[in-house]
Amino acid sequence: VQLQASGGGLVQAGDSLRLSCTASGRSFSSDTVGWFRQAPGTEREFVAALRWTGGNPYYKDSVKGRFTISRDNAKNTVYLQMNSLKPKDTAVYYCAARYNRIIQSQLTNAAMYTYWGQGTLVTVSS
Repeated sequence: VQLQASGGGLVQAGDSLRLSCTASGRSFSSDTVGWFRQAPGTEREFVAALRWTGGNPYYKDSVKGRFTISRDNAKNTVYLQMNSLKPKDTAVYYCAARYNRIIQSQLTNAAMYTYWGQGTLVTVSS
């Protein structure tokens, strides 16, 4: 499966953005999907994940209440709605997927994801 991320841009603090990640090649309705980000000079970090069975999403603590991950299986697309953006949210955002299950304790582990999108840059100015 190939993942294509989009929706990044330059916004001001407090603004919102919605990132999209569209899969091609096969349906990824049975994949666990996640969003990661990487700021300059830092390691890639987990942001949010949604298991293939649905259920409660899983978020990095600093984005809880501001970011929402969701999926539209009919469109083969995963979204990351980002509200109340802060300058520290500035990063390249990557979507990722793995067919079937990732245990909850490993959802934050980038190595568990098989497929990656190319990244989309989000810049939040103060």
